[in-house]
Amino acid sequence: MANSLSDLKVVPGSKFEHFRKGQGLGSGNGKTAGKGQKGQGAHAHTKKNGFEGGQMPLNRRLPKFGFTNINRVEYAIVNLDKLNVFKDGEEVTVEKLIEKGIVKKTLSGVKILGKGTLEKSLTVKAHAFSASAKAAIEARGGKAEVIK
Repeated sequence: MANSLSDLKVVPGSKFEHFRKGQGLGSGNGKTAGKGQKGQGAHAHTKKNGFEGGQMPLNRRLPKFGFTNINRVEYAIVNLDKLNVFKDGEEVTVEKLIEKGIVKKTLSGVKILGKGTLEKSLTVKAHAFSASAKAAIEARGGKAEVIK
């Protein structure tokens, strides 16, 4: 173990061979520190990421794909079986879904989907319902109300 900075040694088996750049002319890698004389590669902070020496860069040569719809409506999804945590006859709102931890954030709203089985009669207020979810809620004697 090193007692002072002058006793430091390279650990055998470390990833890189010990190489001290720019430590004077006698070191064999002084002055230009192995970068050669002048030129772009000799100067600090001059190589731009993705720069290909004036050639059109790869990211500009390749075609761009896809489309982003700025009017996209993205719902937080809740399946019917998750609604069984509520009491029979209770009114289920977005705030109650967040409170119970079923929905973390609402995004553009909450959509109820028909996966699973509903065992209780509930009044569910959400931004959207699938046809099967609406039918299942009403079959149990509950109401599916769309909110804006």
